Amino acid sequence: MKEVYQSVGWVKHTKEVIQQIYEASNVISIAVLKGQIVGFGRGLTDGVFNAAIYDVVVHKDFQKQGIANVIMEGLFYQLRDVSCVHLKSTTGDEAFYQKWRLRKVKTGMAKYSDPVLSKQYLETI
Repeated sequence: MKEVYQSVGWVKHTKEVIQQIYEASNVISIAVLKGQIVGFGRGLTDGVFNAAIYDVVVHKDFQKQGIANVIMEGLFYQLRDVSCVHLKSTTGDEAFYQKWRLRKVKTGMAKYSDPVLSKQYLETI
């Protein structure tokens, strides 16, 4: 999994971080090709009202092959009974998620501790 993250430039995802975030996630979809993990996604949900999807990632060598669609199918299948699913996208990937009928929210808000991420993702007031 670390190799997949690093292939797309997410270098802060160490083995320890990956273990921590996946142990805390209760919805997981992993794509395996010929015994190799090539992509995955994760989420958190209360199982009734709300869920959030994070880290839909496909190894750079396996992108544009429909693998992200399979991951999303797995996540949405697990979340099929949840009223609202939120998703945090990286900049530039919005069009892919719009194909899954995800739309921008009017009242979405966030707070980042990293000033670089704040500048990239937050609107100025």
